[in-house]
Amino acid sequence: MLTQLNRRLERILPLITPFSVALGVLASGHLSPYTFLSPWIFAFMTFSGSIGSSLREFLRVFRQPAPLFVALLILHGIMPLLAWALGHAAYGNEPLTVTGLLLAAAIPTGITSFVWVTIHRGSTVLTLSIILLDTLLAPFVVPYTLELLVGARVHMDILGMMRGLVLMIVLPSLLGMLLNQWTHGRVKDIWGPRLGPFSKLGMGLVVAINGAVVAPYLRSLDARLLGLAAFVLALAALGYVLGWLAARLMRSSRETTVALTFNAGMRNISAGAVLAVAYFPPPVAIPVVLAMLFQQSLASLFGAALSRFARSAAAEPAAARAHEETA
Repeated sequence: MLTQLNRRLERILPLITPFSVALGVLASGHLSPYTFLSPWIFAFMTFSGSIGSSLREFLRVFRQPAPLFVALLILHGIMPLLAWALGHAAYGNEPLTVTGLLLAAAIPTGITSFVWVTIHRGSTVLTLSIILLDTLLAPFVVPYTLELLVGARVHMDILGMMRGLVLMIVLPSLLGMLLNQWTHGRVKDIWGPRLGPFSKLGMGLVVAINGAVVAPYLRSLDARLLGLAAFVLALAALGYVLGWLAARLMRSSRETTVALTFNAGMRNISAGAVLAVAYFPPPVAIPVVLAMLFQQSLASLFGAALSRFARSAAAEPAAARAHEETA
């Protein structure tokens, strides 16, 4: 029964995310008090995804590090420069808006990318490696990027980020990989189908809670805010496209392509929102909050596109063989 539920949830996953965002924004008063549950739900989702990987696979990533370095280049080189350049072109007379766009692009990859990569059967070990290394580099890279491009000085809560990383990613992942190693992969076959539905429902709940958090920033809708929203949406989508193109240029496997696409596109927007509110005037927070609003829906759309692309790529050789047999 759980296996069938898991398949049904996978089919409607592109609808779950936007529905959850809308639910969170509309029911913000009811959901906001449950923000404290997000890290624990996320830890469960990370554990559920990591039981399909072993420690041996994790170490293999560092022996073939090209995808890891490409992801970091997109995250902290190409995307921040594009956000700064395009932001100046569109909002050159609004330096605070440009700063917000740069901050949204410069923060580290999103921890939720692990869950999306798991759902779409990408390389979870590559994703885990990118998240760990990127989060360790973020306290140095993000402030330097902001100071270099916009002259802003920012201090990050390093210990807070590390605690969140350990709770939501490191410990659940290690536990899952150790179980995989100990059972020689049997834990994935037995518990993967059972935990899968709860992981996807957990994703919807986390997205709804995040939607509730950003709702207060979206109460005054006007033409300028809608235009900025469209700009942020296009900029965020560009990250996914760059990750996919990089994987194609490197002729990466399907698993690596999925991992690079999500990790290049997603950001730790919650950390970005905290930085924006703590160290900048309110207008800087608006692009970051808009990015938070769109991130999960974009992940859902690009996940569906990756699945369609994989199906069409798999169908081409079969069609070619059938043509040869009939010729």
